This record gives sequence, structure tokens and C-alpha cells, in this order.
Amino acid sequence: MSDPSVGDLLGQGVANAGPAVVIAGFPTDEGVRRNGGRVGAAGGPAAIREALRRLTPDAERPEPFTRVLAVTEDIGDAPVTGDLEADQAGLAALLSPHLAAGRFAIVLGGGHETAFGHFLGYVQAGLQPEILNWDAHADVRELRDGRGHSGSPFRQALTHSTPCRRYTVGGLQPQSVAAEHLAYVRAHGEARFRHELTGAVVRGAYDALAAPAIVSFDLDAVDLAHAPGVSAPAVGGLGARAWLALAWRAGRSAAVTSCDVVELNPAVDRDGQTARLAALTVWQVLRGLATRPAFTNSP
Repeated sequence: MSDPSVGDLLGQGVANAGPAVVIAGFPTDEGVRRNGGRVGAAGGPAAIREALRRLTPDAERPEPFTRVLAVTEDIGDAPVTGDLEADQAGLAALLSPHLAAGRFAIVLGGGHETAFGHFLGYVQAGLQPEILNWDAHADVRELRDGRGHSGSPFRQALTHSTPCRRYTVGGLQPQSVAAEHLAYVRAHGEARFRHELTGAVVRGAYDALAAPAIVSFDLDAVDLAHAPGVSAPAVGGLGARAWLALAWRAGRSAAVTSCDVVELNPAVDRDGQTARLAALTVWQVLRGLATRPAFTNSP
């Protein structure tokens, strides 16, 4: 095949070698609804998968990238019932055996409530991760009537009986973060605003991670010119090139053991633009994974 797509190659070696990477979906936006956002992110996983499958393997380093694709298995979506807390537990149950086995997980949201179910997968696996979140918002809001939502996943992870070890967020917009929430984050880790994200700061954020580590990619950190189809579009956000470099670094970092891509809202997207950006975010994570010794040293 002279012109294969990601869809042609995905999972081709799983039957023989088993998966090294798994992709799972969480098609819900109940947390977005609870948080007063624009619903529609439930369609995110299907839109990301469709756009991802049409992409081409990395032409600059095709062999290691193809090796990654060959051992990447799409394990489907977590069951969604509309009961967010039960659904997050279902996502955790889907992910936990793979995380326990040391497989890299990529989770497709869904709203940012996806991240708490993702975190719970580590808890079920007996692991205690740290979290790096690229986001315009801190997402450490208080629960509403005792219930979580798309703005609370990292407060929930920090206050869980098995809390995350550390929480870092980068890409914050000063008009989108309450001062109290900023102080809360800084009491538990580190917070960086959009204008502070120099190359050195980004490298430092990844260098500071210790395994196991989750990286969460909230597409609303990207400027709405590049990402109009999100639950809460951002003016003055990150450019697409900087965003994709963050994804590549996540795949490349040996400390990072999973990631999620959240808040794609196909219902308000423009010509599939944000879906393609979300898919390319996943592609860049896979491209970063292809630089790890397990794939570069393979025969």
C-alpha cells in the first residue's frame, strides 16, 4: 500500500504482540450541562476518531510511527447512561486494567469531566498519578449540590481519598480564572498563564513530571480562530502550532503514561476544523511516542 492512512494501520500488530497503546472514548457532556456550558461534546469521540483515521503516518519518521500504530488498539467507548458519577466509574473500569499493565492510554472526551474518570482509572489500578493540564481554566471549581461537573475534575482529583500527587495547569487566561481558584492550584502545584508559556517553561513543566503522569488537553486553551468548536471558546488562546508541540512533548516524555483530549463540540464546529485539530493532537502524541526507545530500537 503506497498511501496508507492511520485507519489502515491502526492495530495491525495487536493480534500478535498485544497492545502497547489503547484509545478509549467517553461520549458524554453531562458535566458540561451541569457547568452551564454549550452541550455537544458527547459527539467528540466519534468526530476525533473519524478525523484521525484519515490522517497519514508521519512521513519524516514513518517506520517508528507505523510501529506505534500497529500496537495501538481502539478499545471503544465507556458505557454512558447519563448518570455522570456511574459513567466516570465505568470509564475507570475500562482503563484500569490497561494502566495497571503499563499500556499508554489516550482518552477521547467528552467534556472535561472525562478527566476525573480518567484519574479514577489510576486509582482502580492502585496507582497515584500527577496531572498536567493544558487549559484556559483551572477546573478546580467547587462541586454543585455535591456533584461534579466539567469545571471540577481536578479539585475532585486533589480531594479524593487517594489524591493525585501534584496538579499543574498551563495556558490559563486571567479573565477566566477566579483568584481563589488560582490560589488553590498554587497550594497544590503550579499554575501558568497563557503569556508565560515560553519554550523553557513548557520544557520545564514536562521535565518536572514523574511517572505515572496524566496530561489533559482541553481544546478551549486554543484560540477560537483555530478551535471554534469547543464548549467554551477562547479569545487570545494558544496558537495551533504551540498546542501541537505540547502534544508531541507529552508523547515523548517517559513520565507521561496517559493523556486525554477533551471539550471538542462537533455541534458548533466550523467545517470540522476543531475535530481535525483534536485528531492532530492525538496524532502528535503518537508521533511523540514513536521517539521512545521501545519503538526506535525495534527491528
